[in-house]
Amino acid sequence: MVQTKAFIEEQFPVSLISKESYKERKANLGQTLTGLGKWWGRKPLILVRAVIIGLLMPISDDPKKDREVFLKILTMDADGLWQRCKGITAKEVYEWSSEAEKEKYFNVSGKSVRWNSQNPKQECDRLTRKYFDSLSYDKKLEYCDRPEQTVGASPEAWIEINSHLKTSASSIDELVKQLGENRFGHVPRVGDAFSGGGSIPFEAARIGCDSFGSDLNPVAALLTWASLNLIGGGDELQEKVTKAQEEAFIEAERKISEWGIEKNEKGWQADAFLYCIEAKSPSTGYWVPLAPSWVIGEKNKTVAVLVADHNNKRYDLKIVANADKLTYDKAKEGTIKKGRLVCPETGDEFAISDIRGDRRLSGEASYGLRLWENDDLMPRPDDIFQERLYCIRWVETYTNEKSQEKTRKHYCSVTEADLERESKVLHLLDQHFHDWQEKGFIPSRRIGRGGEKTEEPIRTRGWTYWHHLFNPRQLLTNGLILNYITQDKTIAAASALGAARLAQWNSRLCRWDSSAANEKGAESFSNQALNTLYNFSARPLSKLKTTWFIFDRPKNVEKITTQSCVNTIDAREISQECDFWITDPPYADAVSYHELSEYFLSWNSQILQRNFPEWKTDTRSALAVRGAGDPFKQSMVEIYSRLSTMMPVEGRQLIMFTHQDPSVWADLGMILWAAGLQVSAAWTISTETDSSLKNGNYVQGTVLLVLRKRLNNDVAFLDEIYPLIEDEVREQLDKMLAIDDKDAPNFGDTDYQLAAYAAALRVLTQYSEIEGMDIKHELFRERGKGEKSEFEKVIDRAVEIACNHLVPDDFAEFHWKSLSADERLYLKGVELEKHGELRNGAYQELAKGFGVRDYNFLYATTKSNEARFKTASEFKRANLKGDGFDLTLVRHLLFAIHETVSKETVQEGLNYLKVEVPDYWTIRKRALEILRYLSRLEHIPHLPHWRKDAEAARVLAGAVENDHG
Repeated sequence: MVQTKAFIEEQFPVSLISKESYKERKANLGQTLTGLGKWWGRKPLILVRAVIIGLLMPISDDPKKDREVFLKILTMDADGLWQRCKGITAKEVYEWSSEAEKEKYFNVSGKSVRWNSQNPKQECDRLTRKYFDSLSYDKKLEYCDRPEQTVGASPEAWIEINSHLKTSASSIDELVKQLGENRFGHVPRVGDAFSGGGSIPFEAARIGCDSFGSDLNPVAALLTWASLNLIGGGDELQEKVTKAQEEAFIEAERKISEWGIEKNEKGWQADAFLYCIEAKSPSTGYWVPLAPSWVIGEKNKTVAVLVADHNNKRYDLKIVANADKLTYDKAKEGTIKKGRLVCPETGDEFAISDIRGDRRLSGEASYGLRLWENDDLMPRPDDIFQERLYCIRWVETYTNEKSQEKTRKHYCSVTEADLERESKVLHLLDQHFHDWQEKGFIPSRRIGRGGEKTEEPIRTRGWTYWHHLFNPRQLLTNGLILNYITQDKTIAAASALGAARLAQWNSRLCRWDSSAANEKGAESFSNQALNTLYNFSARPLSKLKTTWFIFDRPKNVEKITTQSCVNTIDAREISQECDFWITDPPYADAVSYHELSEYFLSWNSQILQRNFPEWKTDTRSALAVRGAGDPFKQSMVEIYSRLSTMMPVEGRQLIMFTHQDPSVWADLGMILWAAGLQVSAAWTISTETDSSLKNGNYVQGTVLLVLRKRLNNDVAFLDEIYPLIEDEVREQLDKMLAIDDKDAPNFGDTDYQLAAYAAALRVLTQYSEIEGMDIKHELFRERGKGEKSEFEKVIDRAVEIACNHLVPDDFAEFHWKSLSADERLYLKGVELEKHGELRNGAYQELAKGFGVRDYNFLYATTKSNEARFKTASEFKRANLKGDGFDLTLVRHLLFAIHETVSKETVQEGLNYLKVEVPDYWTIRKRALEILRYLSRLEHIPHLPHWRKDAEAARVLAGAVENDHG
């Protein structure tokens, strides 16, 4: 049977979708689903939308028209962008306009620029559109709503879309329905067996598909269900949920006010509570408050100063605002340095692990701390670590001289009255604790043992129950709100999400951000770990209002009317057939979802048990797919075999994958092959935003791997495979080059490397057997160190073909093929930098592709996401006397450029070439090609370090060209 080819199997506007995905990511809390609660790695909705349309849309014999129509559907064409455009000011258009246009269309008064009201609005709009069209895509996006926030393509666009696709739609959901009926005979069904935060099922349902979401993790299932039924539930339902949450919050406010635990004697309202732990210094026996820094607020230089209390062998903490430089600098040092306690009296340092009493017994690690019991809400008096409140930020409300109500904030030292309020909080929690645990208003679950992440709080603090990760004030505040929620299913689900949001922003894991721009408590999960802290912040109820409400921002989502289903099923047991399976599975260095999400499940489990009885709400961590080793591979084969079974012949799978390591690709290829699937395409979309928390050469893109069912039982031999792969790689790259736009490139250097991977997999996975190889045996066979599988060897070869086939911009192919591997690597590395690619991994991939092992000497820097090769002047005289790269024409030319720059005369560079380069007159044209290539770096704004050398290359090229002996 011949399978219909989909648009995404032929082409995909990688660059534009990456830009739209990045814009959505940068929206942070403004994203449609983030308000539901924390999840790790939600995929951008525009990416999901583009993928589904790409899978549904057939191709024609006019690839350019296919692309134009695809972009129109997504409002990513010129007219669609203009339709999404908001907020271009008259001043911005004025500054761009010609002098004649300025005079005709604008009124200027000082710095004020307004449209001239005598001109028709249509003419002003026409000029604004003209300005908008002159901008780059990135700049246009600064003015545009996201595609998901608009009504869709214009009526004029639908005429063109329908004409090309032979449909009669007037909206994206109508188009999806019609394309699905054309292909499958029904509304398309989209499934995600690892639904996570719910992006895929939600966006599929929103654009008109029936959707199915499943995840072993009940927290993920709740987020997916909520995206479909709460975010997609319509205005009336959202108003009902918001009202219930408001009523609960008002009741909690009333109770807090009655208890008097968040106001002081002056009537000031608490705004933040700062706590720290204490440990005894082995030097002095004094209890030392612990914190890596005692800076509380950078803006007004507010710090905590330790004052020794020799009678009680402890330290008071005095809060000082506008600290002098000496006091401020001392506060920055803190009493914790690189995991060691620094004694304030002696300066001696002690490892915290030694203070805890950690040791090894019979080769096994033994923790030194007492393990807390369920009823422990605070440390016992004889525990190694104690906990104390050391600062409160209060808000004073006052009336100014104009009778206006104003507020000001005060950081204050802790008073006896404050400590009495803390005692009252503990007493109140004691009164409610067991009742609230029984009803599920606060956690009662134990922390699972043996997990990489979950052992951390047990080992470092002795906390054995999830509620130990919250101090008494936090448990009382968070639990009190839930105490007032009714148990209607929809409202209960919203309250479970609200509870998780409270847990995210009000726990012992919430660090205090003292930076001048913030000075507030951070979230519990600033990275993918359960980080126990030496000092943390707690929020009063008044600071949790926006946290509690899941509809704190307009969602711009119409009510979802298609069929959807969410469950907590093991992906190996799925019985739902879907036309498209779109999955983002765990792999290689996966986040420990099954461990981290237990933090939220501890707050949600009883609510879920009561309202979703069909779901499994236990941890089920034993069934979780872990990202390494044979069990992972076996699980993946079983899962994708099952999904292949639950998919029609015309169906497709799309796997979102983030690795560019050939060995991981090879394993993935074998997994999919063993599952009966065949690769048909692969694309890379940039989805990650910059983050100071991400160090190293982290992957910034998501690979989209498109798969079909393998329908034949063809057999091949390796000697037949290699030429087929060579042809496939070249054909794939030539297609990409042909449809790419040089003025606005769609594909980057790594996209072409990825295409080579995909081409190799496409050839390999079309056969049911290769040279008698048992694919499952090969997948699970233990290999020696450095040994490569046959799959990996084939992929390496594919990348090598790609590297050699891709000639740099404006470089003659004849001369390129005459260069050595070392020379090609250097010049392609320069091209990577020219295109803004600064990941070390990209350079490593190039080196692998060219088969160059020794290349570290080429680097000017390998710093994370700043990697680049040396310029001519940075090489200086290095690497001229060895072999390999040292003997190449490129290296000689780089030194000649250096001589031209350093001696300030081109004659020095020319003389060097004529004396030192063998066969100078024979290879002069090749030298000219290289020099001209390097000279084009002269005017590239983000390469200022190349400017002088590129100029010298241009001058030297002229000297070589005019040299006649």
